[in-house]
Formats: sequence, structure tokens, C-alpha cells
Amino acid sequence: MDQPKIIAYMKPVCGWSNGVRAIFAKYNLEYEDRDIINNEDNYREMVQKTRQPYQPCVQIDNIMLADVSGDEVEAYLLEEGIVAANDAETDVPTDQACESHDTAPVNIGFPSR
Repeated sequence: MDQPKIIAYMKPVCGWSNGVRAIFAKYNLEYEDRDIINNEDNYREMVQKTRQPYQPCVQIDNIMLADVSGDEVEAYLLEEGIVAANDAETDVPTDQACESHDTAPVNIGFPSR
């Protein structure tokens, strides 16, 4: 099967985002990592596509997975037959925030122009 086009809307430093990155690495999937913190246009595009402000959001071809963990992305990839299961370990947790972050989601919106 050909690799799908994957666009990931994520923070540069975030436990949830790092978990999604780890899943892509585990399965050697290429993806476009769109920084939603340092690029206002990426954030707006994510919100427009998902109609919600939380990340990570992963677009796989024409399917958008909004506000997901690495575990949820992996489950989707396996369910859809995009990847085959493997026992490779990830170097970070795939289902939690950074230790320094609260567990409550934070609105990362940008001010209006």
C-alpha cells in the first residue's frame, strides 16, 4: 500500500505531540509537521479544518483526527490497514502530556488581527 499523505498540526514541544511523532517514527511514516505555536496560519488552518482549538490534529489523506494521542493515531493506522502491527518500542510515552504541563487542555489561540 502506498503511504498516505499525512499532515500533523502540533506544538513543537508537547507530550501529546511527541507521542504522535513517536508513532510516525515507529512505523517509518513520512509526515508534514505543522507548527501551530510559531505559525499563526497553521493554527488557523487547524481550527478551520477541525472546528476546535486543541492539538494534536492529524490529517491522513482526507480524514482528520482531532485532538488525538499517539495511541489513538496508532489505533486508526492499524484499523485502516495503513500499517501492520509491530512490537517496536517508542522513546516517549504516546498517551500523556509533558510532566511539566497540567493535564487540562490549554487554549492556544492567537489574538485577532
